[in-house]
Amino acid sequence: MAQFAIVVDLDRCTGCHACTVACAQENRLKPGALWTQVREIGPDGPFPELQMHFLPLACQHCADPACVKVCPTGASHKRADGIVLIDREKCIGCQRCQQACPYKIQHFDAEAKKMEKCTLCAHLIDRGDTPACVKTCTTGARVFGDISDRSSPVSKLLEAAGPNVYQLLPQAGTNPSARYILRRQPWSDIHQAAE
Repeated sequence: MAQFAIVVDLDRCTGCHACTVACAQENRLKPGALWTQVREIGPDGPFPELQMHFLPLACQHCADPACVKVCPTGASHKRADGIVLIDREKCIGCQRCQQACPYKIQHFDAEAKKMEKCTLCAHLIDRGDTPACVKTCTTGARVFGDISDRSSPVSKLLEAAGPNVYQLLPQAGTNPSARYILRRQPWSDIHQAAE
């Protein structure tokens, strides 16, 4: 079974927010609705070698999504390809998905009284395309693919990164599909920004 995911090479991310803008534009988001965010970490390190790091965050499209388990109407659901979606027709806006999610990246549309979040641009994937945030990444830090296919380019990238591959909050037990590659900074420094 497929498990689509985005892998982010944090050593290449410059914090330009092009992913945030592309996501908002592609999905026609209302002002203030951010399905993709970039958190700034730093500056840190000894002067004058100060460094900034950036942590792009969006739905982690978990293998075992907590949001799906708590949704009383089945609005939050997982497709066969691993993409976790919210059916707006079924959503009653109870916000249980947001409360259950360890990453807290869903957005409540107060006007429509519905939850919304990153769809991994499922509408583009269904046409054989890639997510808008991946297409617009100016440094190539974002890579999209099927992490369950060991021959896919994204799986080969993860294999090449070896011990430098991380998941956000693995202790939450949701097995997030998104992966992060980090070589030049301790992961604990970056990981704290997600908590």
